[in-house]
Amino acid sequence: MKKTSARIVPVALFSLALGFQTPALHAELVATPDVATQASADAERAKVQQFLEQANVKERLQAMGVDGIAATDRVAALDQQEIHALAQRIDSMPAGGNITTMEWILIILVAILVVIAL
Repeated sequence: MKKTSARIVPVALFSLALGFQTPALHAELVATPDVATQASADAERAKVQQFLEQANVKERLQAMGVDGIAATDRVAALDQQEIHALAQRIDSMPAGGNITTMEWILIILVAILVVIAL
């Protein structure tokens, strides 16, 4: 009886050890475009967040009835394609506004008049 229990205990412990074994890990190489895509997505999300933190944007959002915290939460909930579209729109926005051809002509005429007057 002692021999059978002496054999059962190690077999039972061995079976438990095999049963609770951690799953095998799987490692593979990550392609550079995948890493670059994630890095660009993080950069675009940061660009949109930085745009929302500007004072004039906050004022404009409050004028439209959107709280700054709510806007930040909404941006955090956007997926990668929506963030990319927003970042492209921010990049395409003119820094000081659109200046038409007529406005350029007026600026040049005023500059010429100032130079002539001196």
